[in-house]
Amino acid sequence: MENAVILLSGGMDSGVLLAWSRDRYEQIHGLYFDYGSKHTAREYRKADELAQHYRAILTKIDLPFIGELFSSSLLASGEDIPEGPYAETNISSTVVPFRNGIMLSIAAGYAENLHIPTVLIASHGGDHPIYPDCRPGFTAAMSKAARKGTFTGVSILAPFASYDKKRIAELGRKLAFDFRMTFSCYKGHEIHCGNCATCLERKAALGFDLGLDPTEYIQ
Repeated sequence: MENAVILLSGGMDSGVLLAWSRDRYEQIHGLYFDYGSKHTAREYRKADELAQHYRAILTKIDLPFIGELFSSSLLASGEDIPEGPYAETNISSTVVPFRNGIMLSIAAGYAENLHIPTVLIASHGGDHPIYPDCRPGFTAAMSKAARKGTFTGVSILAPFASYDKKRIAELGRKLAFDFRMTFSCYKGHEIHCGNCATCLERKAALGFDLGLDPTEYIQ
């Protein structure tokens, strides 16, 4: 079995990807990127919990320049996080310019340095309309660049590219994944707010209205 690098944010998508990967790769290296988001502290604690549970090696990488150079409501330096469901009119402010491109470039270099052939990212179908650096074409282009730009031919894969959030939740349940080990809320409170777009998407995916969502919400 080969080793793999995973972008491990501490959210439910990357958490399920880690669980999915556990039996497919011998050693998993999780990379957590601190780019100055409002929810960094909560996310990182969950990423560490996930890494320990699934016996992954976790490395935290600081990217302070993002908060200094880029504008986004997702960042601690930005405006308030908008509430309401995902829509271009209210969620575009949370875009961090080329975030996945930056993180995947670093992950590819990390993988090459350790002679690891594969980088995994949990981009999924629900991300595509809003975030251009989550689309399959982008991932394929980054993978081609990584293969051509590394001596070891690193590949970047997005196994959930055709999934929506609900399908990721269903896969997680099949894997006996504990969603309480993840954090999604963009506001970064100790408890999920329940009203931001990410919380609403999480509720829908995990079946909150059916009493299936184990997450604790403020509202």
